[in-house]
Amino acid sequence: MSTAQTQREHVATILHALENPGGIEHAVIERSWRRCIDRYGLDPTAPSPPRYVPDRTLREHQDQADALIQVARAGVEQLYRQITSLDYVVLLTDARGIAVQFLGSNSAQREHQRTGLYLGADWSEEHAGTCAVGTCIQEQVPLTCHHSDHFSAHHIQLTCTAAPVFDPDGQLLAVLDISAYRSPESKASQTFALQVVKHYARMIEDAFFLQRYSGYHIVCLDRSREFVQINRRYLIAIEEDGTLVAANTAGRKLLRHHELPLPGPGEARPFRAWNIQDLIDAEIGDVLDTQHYGDDRVRAFRTHRHHELHFATLIEPQRRRAPTGETRRQDSSLAPLETLADDDPAMRDTLTRAARLRNEPINILVIGETGTGKERIARALHDSSRRHDKPFVAINCAAMPESLIESELFGYEPGSFTGASSKGMKGLIAQADGGTLFLDEIGDMPLQLQTRLLRVLAEEEVLPIGASRPLKVDLRVVAATHRDLRGLIESGDFREDLFYRLNGASLRLPPLRERADKGYLIRRLFKELQTERGESQSRLRGDTMSALLAYPWPGNIRELHNALRYALATHEGNEVVVGDLPEECISGHLAHPAAQPRSSLDRLAVGYPALARGEDPLHDALRKHHWNISAVARELGLSRPTIYRRMKRLGIVPPHQQDAP
Repeated sequence: MSTAQTQREHVATILHALENPGGIEHAVIERSWRRCIDRYGLDPTAPSPPRYVPDRTLREHQDQADALIQVARAGVEQLYRQITSLDYVVLLTDARGIAVQFLGSNSAQREHQRTGLYLGADWSEEHAGTCAVGTCIQEQVPLTCHHSDHFSAHHIQLTCTAAPVFDPDGQLLAVLDISAYRSPESKASQTFALQVVKHYARMIEDAFFLQRYSGYHIVCLDRSREFVQINRRYLIAIEEDGTLVAANTAGRKLLRHHELPLPGPGEARPFRAWNIQDLIDAEIGDVLDTQHYGDDRVRAFRTHRHHELHFATLIEPQRRRAPTGETRRQDSSLAPLETLADDDPAMRDTLTRAARLRNEPINILVIGETGTGKERIARALHDSSRRHDKPFVAINCAAMPESLIESELFGYEPGSFTGASSKGMKGLIAQADGGTLFLDEIGDMPLQLQTRLLRVLAEEEVLPIGASRPLKVDLRVVAATHRDLRGLIESGDFREDLFYRLNGASLRLPPLRERADKGYLIRRLFKELQTERGESQSRLRGDTMSALLAYPWPGNIRELHNALRYALATHEGNEVVVGDLPEECISGHLAHPAAQPRSSLDRLAVGYPALARGEDPLHDALRKHHWNISAVARELGLSRPTIYRRMKRLGIVPPHQQDAP
């Protein structure tokens, strides 16, 4: 059947259904078709192509959905990994139907744009007609809009499945959608897709709820003891006295079921008129003690009204009460270590051991890839120890010239060799007396110096070049390496006895790509760099944060530090946008890692749809703005240095420079 014939039959089906109400299987679709004609004045005989909002408007929608985008990122990416092999794309739209986040294969980019399955597309029912996103917004229920369910004949080859995401007040916050432009004819083929989207929409909604009310006690309820810790179906935020603050969608349904009348969306919130004790037969002390009850930290309660058995666990507030007395002093001393990580399990284990070792008279070996922060943890060990008011001396054994390393480490007496200072020099080891000596890249230290260092550590004294008497030194050594020291011992390049002198205890730092607290590190380093630059107004936009979180960081924290410094140096206004990041950080943004763009222009098109439309969009934008780089940068959401780099790569030369010699 030809495309034209298919479209004619589709129009006839719509008109017949509207003339004969109740004649189609799904009432939701019929109501939407009627709205398309009666309310929006859409014409099924004149299908229109997808509508994209301008880039500036898209950025405004992304800004307004910033908090959601940051929370939803992990869920959207996880959902995409589940369905990418089936040729679906994932869209997250705001409550007005604008796609503010997109994941899809870059190899099908043109098809995504042609069908509207792309960043910045307007899927509101008013513009797109009956579709999963727009109709979900109107009906506020999960649904599948399959092939001829769509109002516009332009979309009848698509299958789209969407689920609403509600905020803690019951207001529509966003819509999560998966779509494909090739699928079986039967709508039943999308049954599993509907369940998957509903599951991830609920995950995003609950994650947003947990973040919004992280400062409160959150009671998690479920009908199953075995699944309450995992499922957390009903979430209810409460004050210390049990007063209800908010509940997730399932929690609000539970409260209504038990005759605690709550409002619909947009009505005044009466939560604080109720107490958790109005729902379950328990004292508030029993509820707050749930986290310390039994081996599984789960407690059973019955509801007042229907005497239903529910199992509860408790998430305690993240806010920290100010400690007193000795605890305050101890926490203050640990602050340099505590700031190095947030909730990454490997780092928390490393920092817990570091805290226990910080005042012990043993040397420590720090192991980790280049750039993972080995010097930073060494300095934090020093700053949190009793030696904090003494020198911290750092030496990079790989960077120091071999001809100078002996004199730099051990010092020398006046006139001890040609070119020596007439006053002599105190070596770095002696300078660290009473404090901490940090030996970075210890695996690159020459063998002959390893022998002399071993003597220093064994006898706690150092002999400067040309001196007859050694100097006593009291120091703690923290050594670091990214190399396999045991392998170097086997090859004869590192002394085994020195290894055991240095390795009184070892601390291993995970690479940045494996850390669960990347968001914390990004925010902390960003704030540190702002302080260094004397500014505090700039912020990382949600899509920028997503790009930073998605990048694998082969250079670890050092590379992250450099990327943020670059972004702060090149950004304009009060926001750091994706285009302000170094190119390598942008390459994976909004595209799945398995489907990376093939060129710089492709990468730019993935993040900025305006650059993907037309044969030479950058050149068109430059002509449109009469070669005003600042204006072009604003329109495309990029920094001026990025525009200049694109121009250079594409061989675009401004008219006033074309005749230059």
